[in-house]
This record gives sequence, structure tokens and C-alpha cells, in this order.
Amino acid sequence: MSEMENPVDTVVRLLGKNMHVIKDDGALANVCISREWYDRELFRNYDGQVTVGLSESRDTKVELSGRIRRSVGNLRVNVWAIDRLMRNRIVEEVNRIVRQNRNKPNETLYYFAGVGQASETHKAYDVGSANEPTPEHTSWTELANSEYEKIWYSDEQRFSKQSLEDGNYAMMLFGFKIESREEVVKKIALVFEGCGTAPAGNGVTIKVWNHVAQAWQNAQSGTGEADETITISLFSVLADYVDDDGYVWLLARTTYASNGAAPAILYCDYACCTVTVNGIAYLDVVSFRDADRVDVKPFIFHTEFHLNSWSFEDIGV
Repeated sequence: MSEMENPVDTVVRLLGKNMHVIKDDGALANVCISREWYDRELFRNYDGQVTVGLSESRDTKVELSGRIRRSVGNLRVNVWAIDRLMRNRIVEEVNRIVRQNRNKPNETLYYFAGVGQASETHKAYDVGSANEPTPEHTSWTELANSEYEKIWYSDEQRFSKQSLEDGNYAMMLFGFKIESREEVVKKIALVFEGCGTAPAGNGVTIKVWNHVAQAWQNAQSGTGEADETITISLFSVLADYVDDDGYVWLLARTTYASNGAAPAILYCDYACCTVTVNGIAYLDVVSFRDADRVDVKPFIFHTEFHLNSWSFEDIGV
């Protein structure tokens, strides 16, 4: 029986990864999303707070043996702010996020939008090399902030790495910081969008790092001279691909090397990692209502959501 992720953890991560509330001045609002409970002191540093808690979970048998069971969860999501307009904007975001992810709340997309050298999450590096260095090898050079911006989105703004030395490939390394515990992860999909050119031919080869075997594995290749999307999907022994610091590492290189006269060039438009966990597979809004606190100063504008979640589990009876 595989381990299931707590639905509260799933919803906290879903809201946290997708919450984008814009203030009147055009800046991104700072919203704290956490497990229950409400903390009024947070308003000194945050524009709003969202808390998630479990009201009730009920199990039912899906078939007569009881081997496959469905868990129906009732979740509380509370929105708190000291500004009415800010509360309303956060409420709109909660509704949007849940509706858009109704059938995939257990999927999390990790990509580089907003990431730079100061980030403590995802990392990107480049190198020209005749072999494939390990993720911790000192030959890798981290991208500059202006170079990170070129891989934020799939938008035709490409980062390129060129290697002219004979026998060297142009390479990039992407590290994605995974938030879920590795015990609950059931699928990892890594995607590279770009292309590669070299004297001997076009193409990009991507691989994922197995930190237990200490090897680059699961190679996938493309052959185009224009952007193409290459994917590695992992379904088993997933803990071997999440290192001790929670990173999944993706290597991309030109399929062919430089000959010393003409360079090998790797172009990257976008890279991402999608993680699916064992847990709730459906989430929806049942109801929400305002419950403002006007008996205190400053007023606390509060909205309470009730969500329903479904998950299915094979208990092996």
C-alpha cells in the first residue's frame, strides 16, 4: 500500500504555488498560506493570510471486498485580510485556482519564472565538457540573473550555450526543488524545450540524475534544428531521483560535440518538472461565505470556504 499525502498539505501547496494577487500599485501581494490557525501578527509583514484545515474525512468501499476505498474530505479554507478589497481579490484567486485544478490538485508544476541567483529553490547552470559532470561538480557555472530570465517562460526568448573546444558538448543543468515528501510521489515528468546544433548533426539529449546509482539515466533525444519538447517520465523507484536536499536534476546537452572548427550550441527556451503525488485526485468548492470581524480594530475581513476532496486508495485486502 503506497503512502498517501495529507489533503491539507496538498491544498496548501496548490494554493501557494498558484496564488497571484496584484495590489493597486501593480506589485504582487504577499499572502501567507499555511495550515490553520489565523495569526493576526502576520499582517505586519503580509497583505493577507489563507489557512487550510480538515473538518472531516469519510471512507467508503468502492467494491465489495473493501480493497479499493474512496476518501471524501471536507476542508476549511479561510481567507483573512485587514483590507476589504484585498480579501475580495484573494477570494477570487482561491476560486480560480480550485476550479482550474479541479481534476489535478495533486499535480505541481515547477519552473523558473521569477527565479534568479538569489533563489533558494530551482537552479540552472551551464558548461562545455567532453563528459557529463555530476550535479555537484565544480565545472558548472550558474546562470546570471539576465540569463535566468530567458528560461522563465516558453516565449521564444532563448538562452544559448556555445562550446568550441574539440570533443566538447554544450550542456545545461537544471535543479528543481521538490516540496512533497519523496514517499508520496508517484510520478515525475521532466521537460526540456529547445534545440541543439553541432557539426555532426542537430539534436538535444536529456537525462535525469539517479543519486543512488550516481549516474545519469533515462536518456531521451530529439533531432530537430528548431525548438522541440523532450520529456522524461518516471514512475518507479522515484526516491532514487530525489536527492537528500530534495532536488531532481535534469541534464541537457547537444547530442553531438564540437569538432574544434565549428561550435556545438545548445538553445533552451524553457524547462520544467511536474510532480504528481498519491493523494486527492479531485477538489471542488462547495460553498463560501463572508464572516467579517467588525468588533475589533482594525476590522478583520474574513471569508470561509468549504471544499470537498476525493482520493482513492488500494489497501491490498
